[in-house]
Amino acid sequence: MGRQRKRVVAGEAVPLLRKDDKPPAFHRKDKKKKVDIGKVFINISIGLCIFSLAWFFYALHMRSSLAKRVVTPHPSPRVLDANSSSAAVSADRFWGSYRPQVYFGMKTRSSRSIVAGMMWMRQFADMDVNLRHTCEQGDRLQGYGWLMHDGITFGVQEIRDSDFTLTTEFVKRMGGDHGGDWTWRVTAKQHSSAPQAPVLSLMFYTAADTQGSLEAHLEDGKRLASVTGFSKELGNFKITFRKPVTGELSTAKYATYNYLQTVSPGLEKLTDIVKQSLNRRFIYSPPSGEKRHYIAVDTYQPPHQSKPADPRKESDFVVHQVTVQMPFQIEVLFESGSFHRRPNQLVGSVMTQELERRKAEFDSKFEKTFGLEGKGFSQSQVKFGKAALSNMLGGMGYFYGESVVQSVYNEYPLLYPEGALFTAVPSRSFFPRGFLWDEGFTRRLCPLDRPDEYEGWIPREQILGDEARRKVPAEFVVQRNENANPPTLFLALQELIEQLSSKAEEPASRPTLPFLRRLFPRLKTWFDWYNTTQTGPLPNSYRWRGRDKDTNLFLNPKTLTSGLDDYPRASHPSADERHVDLHCWMALSSGIMASIARLLGEPHHDYELTHQVLSDNDLLSDLHWSDQLGAFSDFGNHTQAVSLQQEKVYVPPGQPRHQFPVARLVRSVRRAPKLQYVNALGYVSLFPFLLHILTPDSPKLEHVFRDMRDSNKLWTPYGLRSLSRADPLYMKRNTEHDAPYWRGPIWININYLAVRALHHYSNAEGPHREKAAALYQELRTNIINNVYRQYAETGYVWEQYNDGTGRGQGSHPFTGWSALTVLMMAEQY
Repeated sequence: MGRQRKRVVAGEAVPLLRKDDKPPAFHRKDKKKKVDIGKVFINISIGLCIFSLAWFFYALHMRSSLAKRVVTPHPSPRVLDANSSSAAVSADRFWGSYRPQVYFGMKTRSSRSIVAGMMWMRQFADMDVNLRHTCEQGDRLQGYGWLMHDGITFGVQEIRDSDFTLTTEFVKRMGGDHGGDWTWRVTAKQHSSAPQAPVLSLMFYTAADTQGSLEAHLEDGKRLASVTGFSKELGNFKITFRKPVTGELSTAKYATYNYLQTVSPGLEKLTDIVKQSLNRRFIYSPPSGEKRHYIAVDTYQPPHQSKPADPRKESDFVVHQVTVQMPFQIEVLFESGSFHRRPNQLVGSVMTQELERRKAEFDSKFEKTFGLEGKGFSQSQVKFGKAALSNMLGGMGYFYGESVVQSVYNEYPLLYPEGALFTAVPSRSFFPRGFLWDEGFTRRLCPLDRPDEYEGWIPREQILGDEARRKVPAEFVVQRNENANPPTLFLALQELIEQLSSKAEEPASRPTLPFLRRLFPRLKTWFDWYNTTQTGPLPNSYRWRGRDKDTNLFLNPKTLTSGLDDYPRASHPSADERHVDLHCWMALSSGIMASIARLLGEPHHDYELTHQVLSDNDLLSDLHWSDQLGAFSDFGNHTQAVSLQQEKVYVPPGQPRHQFPVARLVRSVRRAPKLQYVNALGYVSLFPFLLHILTPDSPKLEHVFRDMRDSNKLWTPYGLRSLSRADPLYMKRNTEHDAPYWRGPIWININYLAVRALHHYSNAEGPHREKAAALYQELRTNIINNVYRQYAETGYVWEQYNDGTGRGQGSHPFTGWSALTVLMMAEQY
C-alpha cells in the first residue's frame, strides 16, 4: 500500500515555510515536471517547424519536378531514328500527298518542307470569289477523293463539282539524293448536262516554310514558265508549268496567265493571301468569243499591323494562274537537281505509261491482299473497296509542331518540344489531324515514337503546326495530361503479334521483333500510366477522367476521353464511377502486354496476372452486370429523371426584355441521383463481347446476342445503332446546340469490332457458336451493302450512318475507321 496523504480541511491554514526551510520534495518534483514538459513542447514545436519547412521545400521541389516532367522526354531510345523519314533513309516515301487538308498538295516528310498545292476558281460564276483550296464541307462538292493511291508512288483523285470534274493524278520516279522527281496532271471535263463549257482558273503554287528560297522565271514577260529553288533538304530543284492542251499530245489551248510572287508569314495564310490579291481588271479574250473581265491574282498588300510580323517566318510564295475553258489537261513537273541520269522527262506519254503500270500493280496487289473478286463482289463494289482504302492512304499527313499541354502541376499550358507525326487523318475536311482513338483502327504499324515521349501519356489529339491548328476550335487545342483515350493502338499490336506468330519465317516479319524491342519501354510506361491514373473506386475497377464538369448545361455530361463523347454515363459525375468499356480495354491491353513481354523475354507474370484478374467473368459481372437491365453497365451517381428545360429569366416590370440574358436550355433534375447502375443499353454494354473478354461458354453471350438482334434495341438493316431505341436518351440533344452523336447513329468502328467478335465466337467451341455465325453473316452483309450504297449515291464514305434510313451523315469524306468496311469485305480481322 502507498503512503497516505494528509487531507487539508477547508478553512484550515496551510503553514508557511520559513526562509531557511526547504520546500517539500513533491513541490520540487512538480516544478521539475513543469520544466520538463515545457522543454518537450518547445522541442516538439521546433521539430514540427523544421519538418513543415522540409515538407514545404520538398513539396515545392516535387511540384517543380512534376511540372518539368510534363515536357521531359522518355529516357529510352527513340523507336524510330531521328532521320528515319529523310530522303537518305526513306527516299521512296520522302515526297508524298502528305497535306490531306488541301484538295491537292505535296510536301516532304520533314519539319520545314517546300510545299506545292493547287487552288481553283470558276470564272464568270454567280459568286465572284469561289476559291477552292482547303477541303471544306461548305464547298458542297458532289464528291471528291482518291480512287487509287498506293501510299507511296502514285495517286488518282476525282473532284466532282456541279457541272465539271477535275481528275488529279501524280506519279513519282526515284533518282538522285533528294527523293527524285514527281509530276502532276490535272484533267478538266465538263458534265454532259452543262449548258456551256465552264472557264476555270487553276492556281498552282509553291511555298517555302521558313527555309529555302524560290525564284520565278517568266516567258515573254507574262507567263510563269517555271520556278527554281534551293533548300537544305532538297538541294537545287525546278518546277515547270506546262501549257494546257485539249488532251494528251494534243494542240495547246487558248489560255491567259497571271502570277503572284510574294512572301507568306505561314502556310496557314496561303488562301488568305491569294484571296486578298485577286483583281477583276484582267480581260479574257478567246479567238472566238466575247471579251470578258475575269478575276486573277495581281499584287498583294499585307494588311496593316500595329507591329511588324515575325520576319523569321516570312517565306517565299509563288503562284501560277492559268485560266482556260474546258476540256483541258495541264501538267506540272518537279525535277530534283541531284537526279543527273534522268532518262526522259516524266510528262505526256511517258507519264501515262508510268501511271498505267502503277495502276496495274495496285490492282494486282489489292486483289492479292483482300481477294474481293474471289469473294464474289461486283466490279463496282471492288472499285469502292479500292477507293475506301486509297482515301485512307491518301489521307496520310505529315505534321510537325508543338502540342499544347495543361498539367495540374502547371499554372498555364506548356508547349511540348517540337516533334513530328505521320498519321492517317479521320476526315480531310473536318478532322485533318491525328487522333489517338482513331489511330488504332487505321494503323497496321502504330507510330508510337512521337506520342509516347512524355511521362507515359499520349495526347488525345495531335495538333501539330499552324496549318493543323487553324482547323481546330480553341477549346480543343489544349490537351490535359490526366485525360486518357481508348488505347486502340493495342489492336494494331495484337494484329502484329498474330502475324509474327503465323508468318515468323517470312522476310516481311523480320523487322517486327526489333521494332517491338525498341517500342517496349515506352509501351510499358504507357500501360502503367493507364493502370495508375485511370483506376476506379474499387479494386480492379476503372474510371475515365475528364468528364464535363458543368452538369447544369448538359442533359448528360460528356466523356470525350472515352471516345464515345455524349454516350449516356452517370448523370452526376463523381469519383464513384466504374466504366465497363475502360475495364475491357485494360483487360485487352494487359493480355497483349503479356504476349509482347513473353516474346521479348521480358518479365511478363505481372501482366498475365492482371489480364487473368480483369478477364475473370465473375469479377466483370460483380462490377458491371445489371440484373435490372440484363446487360453490362456503368455504375455511378445517377438518375434518369433529367430533362432540358428553358431557364426562367426574371425581367422586372417595365424593363425591356432585350437587356437581360437570353433564356437557355438547362438541365432539370426531377429526382435526386443515387449510386446505381446507369442502365443505358448500347455500345458500352457490348464491350465485354466486342473485345472478346467473355468466354465462349458464358451465359451472358445469350443476353448480348438477344439485345443485338432486337430491332427495338440495337439492330437495324444498316448496322448496330449506338444506343437502344428504348433508352430515354435515344436521339436526345445534349444541349440546345449539341445534336445527338453517339445516341443512335451507326458507327463503323464499333460495328467492325462487333463483326470481328462474331467471327471470333463463331469459330470458338461453345453453345453460342451457331447463333454467332448467323449474326455474323447478317450484320456483315448489312454494313457492307449500306456503306457501299451510300458511297454510290452520295460520292462519300461518311462519319456515321442514320439508324432509321442508313443515310450517311456527319463529316465527309470520313475514311479513317470507316475504311474498315474493306476489312469486313475481305473478312480480315
